[in-house]
Amino acid sequence: MKAKDTTRSAGNVSGKLAEECAARFLAKRGLTVLTRNYRCRCGEIDLVCRDGNVLVFVEVRLRRNAGYGGASASITPAKQRRIVLAAQHYLALHDQAARDCRFDCVLLEGSDEIQETHIEWIPDAFAAG
Repeated sequence: MKAKDTTRSAGNVSGKLAEECAARFLAKRGLTVLTRNYRCRCGEIDLVCRDGNVLVFVEVRLRRNAGYGGASASITPAKQRRIVLAAQHYLALHDQAARDCRFDCVLLEGSDEIQETHIEWIPDAFAAG
C-alpha cells in the first residue's frame, strides 16, 4: 500500500494562506480585492484588485527557502507571459479592454508562519509587452 503524498496538498494550503495574507495586506493599503484565483486556459491570476481606477493583477509567491533564488526569481518571463495572457482574457471577458492596468507581485519568504510583516510588495513589477 502506497503512502499518501501530502506534499502538494500542504503546498496548496500554504499557497492559500499566502494569498489570504496578501489580500489583507493590499486591502490595508487601499486596494479592493475583486477576484481570487482567476483561471482560464492561458493561465491563472492569484488576485485581481482595484487601486483607484487601475485594475491590478497580482501574483503572490511564497518561498520558504531562498535556495533557488527566492520568491522573486520564481516569476520567470514564461510565468509573466501566462499572467499577461490570463489578464487579457479577464479584460476581454469583463469588457474592460481599455482600462488602465498593472502587474504587481507580493512576495513572502523564509517564514514558518505566514505573516504580513514578511511581505514585499512590488507594484508595477513587470509590463504586459
